[in-house]
Amino acid sequence: MLSTSACSDRAGILFNQNPITEKNVLDNSSVFYPGRRIYYLILLPKKVHSRYLYIQVVKKDNDYGRLGYTLYWTKNIRLKDEEVNYFTDYFVIGEEGYYIMQVYSKDKPTKKLAVSEFYVQNP
Repeated sequence: MLSTSACSDRAGILFNQNPITEKNVLDNSSVFYPGRRIYYLILLPKKVHSRYLYIQVVKKDNDYGRLGYTLYWTKNIRLKDEEVNYFTDYFVIGEEGYYIMQVYSKDKPTKKLAVSEFYVQNP
């Protein structure tokens, strides 16, 4: 699972509908149902010196993915020794919409390490 980060010098985010393992890491998705878990994996090819990450989920305020934004969810994390190059967890969103996840390092809080988009919609 972690070797996929070695082929690029950019950080990345993968989303999945199931807990992320080595077997399903490439089964990423960008559409999820309201009220269900959204599992994510943040890949970090370069070491974050402070080991602190700031994660934001921002909702675009219309169906077209343009104009206004609303800060929907945030999380501050400290990477453990075994998580120097990755972090995985989940969150739940109950509202339909178009969302963007952004990851920042506490080392450089104005520079985005990774950005990824996803949708939450009813089937």
